[in-house]
Amino acid sequence: MTTLEQKLHFDTIIERVEKARLRVNDHHIVKIVAASKYVDAEAIKSLYEIGQRAFGENKVQDLMSKSEALDALPIEWHFIGTLQKNKINHLLSVRPHLLHSIDSIELAHALNERLERDNMTLRALVQVNSAYEESKSGFLPEVFHENYTRILEECPRLHLQGIMSIGAHVDDPKIVAKSFEITRQIFDSLPGATICSMGMSSDFELAIECGSNMVRLGSVLFPKA
Repeated sequence: MTTLEQKLHFDTIIERVEKARLRVNDHHIVKIVAASKYVDAEAIKSLYEIGQRAFGENKVQDLMSKSEALDALPIEWHFIGTLQKNKINHLLSVRPHLLHSIDSIELAHALNERLERDNMTLRALVQVNSAYEESKSGFLPEVFHENYTRILEECPRLHLQGIMSIGAHVDDPKIVAKSFEITRQIFDSLPGATICSMGMSSDFELAIECGSNMVRLGSVLFPKA
């Protein structure tokens, strides 16, 4: 794909996000995080050069290697995958802008302990399994609020910004929408929360219409990946 073709493709995605955003209201702002797990540093650089600034990786090792390769660019790095406790040190060495996926009290405590040791803080989201699917990580909706509150109280080094979820893995848009609506309802009840991260390449327009203000787009931004 040439630079011009990539720019035109990128603009069509921006337009789709804009149309979905406006269906909510004129003031609803949506941030795009480019999920770059299947592409190399050169592809990230190409998308950066046409205007994308936030990129998200699913594996800590990939985040480390790509951020190092692109160190000259002021990229806003997000970690959007499931974080294993034995990877915490490596993750924090990158100093990511945002961690999307705190999915247990144990992980929150482990992060807080490591952050305390180095006198650091980390912006983070807590993951909810609003689709009630065994394959997904995160707290179930019924226990989300109490665990979010626990993390706020017990892990002061984690600066919680809000919530993250993955839409239901089904073809019925009504069921997918229901999972997004559950996430949004919880988001609205969280004190001081500003980020509702939900929606990926296959369902981002629906997620935005249900209240998402941050979408994680991979294959739709990197069509040849």
